[in-house]
Amino acid sequence: MARVGGQATMTSLLLFLFFFLLSWAIDGATNNNESTAAEVMRRSVLGNGLGRTPPMGWNSWNHFQCNINERLIRETADALVRTGLARLGYHYVNIDDCWGEPYRDSQGNLAAKRSTFPSGIRSLANYVHSKGLKLGIYSDAGSQTCSRTMPGSLGHEEQDARTFASWGVDYLKYDNCNNPGTSPRERYAKMSNALMSSGRNIFFSLCEWGVQDPATWASAIGNSWRTTQDIYDSWGSMTSRADENNRWASYARPGGWNDPDMLEVGNGGMSTEEYRSHFSIWALAKAPLLIGCDVRSISRDALEILSNSEVIAVNQDPLGVQGKKVVGGTTEVWAGPLSGGKVAVVLWNRGGSPAKITARWYDIGLSMSANVNARDLWAHKTFGPFRGQLTAAVAPHAVKMYVLSPR
Repeated sequence: MARVGGQATMTSLLLFLFFFLLSWAIDGATNNNESTAAEVMRRSVLGNGLGRTPPMGWNSWNHFQCNINERLIRETADALVRTGLARLGYHYVNIDDCWGEPYRDSQGNLAAKRSTFPSGIRSLANYVHSKGLKLGIYSDAGSQTCSRTMPGSLGHEEQDARTFASWGVDYLKYDNCNNPGTSPRERYAKMSNALMSSGRNIFFSLCEWGVQDPATWASAIGNSWRTTQDIYDSWGSMTSRADENNRWASYARPGGWNDPDMLEVGNGGMSTEEYRSHFSIWALAKAPLLIGCDVRSISRDALEILSNSEVIAVNQDPLGVQGKKVVGGTTEVWAGPLSGGKVAVVLWNRGGSPAKITARWYDIGLSMSANVNARDLWAHKTFGPFRGQLTAAVAPHAVKMYVLSPR
């Protein structure tokens, strides 16, 4: 009898320990639920293999807004190939707002607007894919899109994700208009889950305008996230978007990028020097490089800016570290590390008069004793060696951009 009692006592003790440890595990899981779920989600997002470097392509909104049709999209795909931009990495052809009918069809699906996209999105995707490019589309985490001309995807996330996948869509820009006031984190997570269950890898671009600091949480949900309100084709708008985006630099990494909105290069509201500044800062900041002008009739200056393969290489550097402002003021220094121990530097004169700007090694992460060669990315020339600092004369509203290579 004593032995049986001992076994019962041991069994009770083991059961107690089991339930204690189970309770401890549950409590721990509860306490860490949000961070664990976020990490699992991030692994899933990164698992789609997209956005290892910032996306490059074209978007219809900045130049055309709602004046779009399937002929424009086809001709833009043709122009990206003809101009050589596709060969440089501009692969996404993204349709923004106003592509759909004002109401869902009898099965509750989104439908392409018959008057402007009569062939349908699947046919358009096939054409774009035949050019070696990818098709992007637009929807909204609210009841209607921002133009109020077509339904949003709120409450239809899984259905719409399946529709996009069946059409062969490769990229989704997801806006934040006409929402019910609930947390964007919840609404965007629903679409993220739906995309990952759709059966197709689709780049997910969150466009909630930086409302709830998406840089701090969106890497668990999507591949890029807007950090600013919309950009406009002006010097003041562009510079303010650059500054707003800069504060979130530490959150960017391969698979997830800060997005200060699309490029205005070539739309006519800024000078060539200002557009060169725009492109240089966006490239250094590892922002998505989405052309916003009419590529079919692009000017020589705009094409030259957008085609600078050396500046593009900084944006697409596999290290994936966002460059940032290291010296502020009217004359600024922006810098960031590149793979191979190199450093990208932009000297930016935001004032109205010519100025000399100096990048000092201790500001940009180089040893003060380092001898460094400097490759001027706009002059396409190499200078040096320099030691301790680099100084250049910079015109008003202009930049000098370098890749520094320690010898």
